[in-house]
Amino acid sequence: MKTIECDYFVVGSGIAGLLSAIGLAEHGKVLVVTKKDRADSNTNYAQGGIACVTVSGDSFDSHVADTLDAGAGLCDEKVVREIVEKAPGRIEELVRLGVSFADNAAGPGYDLGREGGHSHRRVLHAGDITGREIEGALLSRAQSDPNISIMEQCMVIDLITTAWLADDGGTSQGRAGQPEKENRCLGAYVLERGTGEVMVVRAPYVILASGGGGKAYLYTSNPDIATGDGVAIAWRAGVPVKNMEFIQFHPTCLYHPDAKSFLISEAVRGEGAELVDGDGKTFMEKYDDRGALAPRDIVARAIDNEMKSTGAHCAYLDIRHRSRDYLKERFPNIYETCIQFGFDMSADLIPVVPAAHYFCGGIDARIDGETALAGLFACGEVACTGLHGANRLASNSLLEAVVCAHEMVEKIANMPPASSYPNVSIPDWEPGCAAHSDEAIVVEHNWNEVRTCMWDYVGIVRTDKRLERAARRIDNLRREIRQYYLDYLITADILELRNIAAVSDMIIRSAQRRKESRGLHYTLDHPESHDEMIVDTVIAGDGGKRGRAEGREQMRPLESRCLL
Repeated sequence: MKTIECDYFVVGSGIAGLLSAIGLAEHGKVLVVTKKDRADSNTNYAQGGIACVTVSGDSFDSHVADTLDAGAGLCDEKVVREIVEKAPGRIEELVRLGVSFADNAAGPGYDLGREGGHSHRRVLHAGDITGREIEGALLSRAQSDPNISIMEQCMVIDLITTAWLADDGGTSQGRAGQPEKENRCLGAYVLERGTGEVMVVRAPYVILASGGGGKAYLYTSNPDIATGDGVAIAWRAGVPVKNMEFIQFHPTCLYHPDAKSFLISEAVRGEGAELVDGDGKTFMEKYDDRGALAPRDIVARAIDNEMKSTGAHCAYLDIRHRSRDYLKERFPNIYETCIQFGFDMSADLIPVVPAAHYFCGGIDARIDGETALAGLFACGEVACTGLHGANRLASNSLLEAVVCAHEMVEKIANMPPASSYPNVSIPDWEPGCAAHSDEAIVVEHNWNEVRTCMWDYVGIVRTDKRLERAARRIDNLRREIRQYYLDYLITADILELRNIAAVSDMIIRSAQRRKESRGLHYTLDHPESHDEMIVDTVIAGDGGKRGRAEGREQMRPLESRCLL
């Protein structure tokens, strides 16, 4: 079995992964693996931009207040303030790495956009392809660094830990015969998609930056790679996850059978677009004084309610008051995509529907990426740091990734080097009696069933009965998927199915424990918020032992409560 040794193993090639790799390359050899092409990431699809205070009329206090307000009481205020205040330095770093943000045509500084929930214009952007601009610049820098290797078409199967090797949760013996008392991440088993071979990547520091899991839902703005892999493999290794009930549904994805939920950026509403019904009448004023610029959870629920109450298939964005030239310059990608599907933004209403967009929950991690498992770090959407709370403020996601990646690099750089850790023997991957599958249709069927179940029962509006139905169905599906995983040789498809089913189970169990409505979690059976529920929903990790399939859930109080 092929074994690759490195000082730092980074899983994911988005903004969090690439910034981590670039920073850590100054201290040792870095391997980045990505399960498709190196540019495939949620970052590459990000349209809006990065929220950051850059002008005198704005303030850190204002940005913090907006974030806390959107987070509905579950943000960690210390985390919010630290990330917001460190943002300007990280923007300067991105510029040094080659990222070009749009300049203000009317004077010095950046052209700043405004999005829902923000009290000021503070969103730096590169038109409507900000993510693509960032991804391109960071990839160019990473590819030119001799200390960084990037392997495409590779997918992590599971992490390797000392507790797993010992198989009893106790100590494991290194080659020198010295016990490792601390459970520690040693690397991972990785599938090479092209060959079907399994290899070991051995590293004293593993960074999960694999993004979110929007593909757990039938309709999503995420690319096909977003199957919650990082959350699932960390949980199986014994790492707690938290606040998984808070799934952000982006209110405005293009409604067209061939558009695959193409995202219409919130920045379009920031430039004056109104949400209207089929008759061109606005409706957001019925739900929030901020109208179309209310936070995403409010807007998504409003659209969902309008559709259900009127029987409409979608709502519409109306930005016809803007000129064609302005729209083509400010939103070139969105404008051209809409044209491809028969809609001229300057002359037509744009049909939109909500779709699963962002995980506010994830691996329980600090700002510096540290998790409960020694040697394992998490950064970006895969992590839950306390920044987003019950609902992410628009354009705070790229901000979190860039700040936390920097803090994580600083943390790891001051930890013992790879040579200080014993070289524990790692066994070859054992396929056992697994055979090649001749029932691939089972994977496709279960994949569709998981996503349909989550959309129908664990979506924008929930009830106790819907969650109960979802729990039963997902539990049965996980049993089928586990048996399939054991019986047949692994493929990327079965690994992704295994992961989205595990993540779906975490979402459902978390939602069942929150007997209130807060932020992105809205239930008809418990429509009010309650102060005693200002707590994190924590699902304890699997424990990293062979044969275990379930975790335990609990509610953990916040260290710093943010009552608004």
